[in-house]
Amino acid sequence: MIPTMILFGLLLGRWWKTALVAGTASWTVLLWSQGLVDSPAEIAGAAALALANTAVGVMAHQGLLALVRRVRRPAPTPLGAGS
Repeated sequence: MIPTMILFGLLLGRWWKTALVAGTASWTVLLWSQGLVDSPAEIAGAAALALANTAVGVMAHQGLLALVRRVRRPAPTPLGAGS
């Protein structure tokens, strides 16, 4: 479960709100449809873990995106350098 949801967050981390909702809902529905969770407490627990693991992947994606943007940013030109 953990690597699957982290990978999901890494791949869809650009759209972080959608990734969190879709990851949480899809994992919970998958477990419920397979008969692995039955009670409301188990469903809530599965949703919470799916949300947490997807959030880790989203945070990693967003961190890498910020790093790439920082590296690609052009260096600022000093004032008066063009005259």
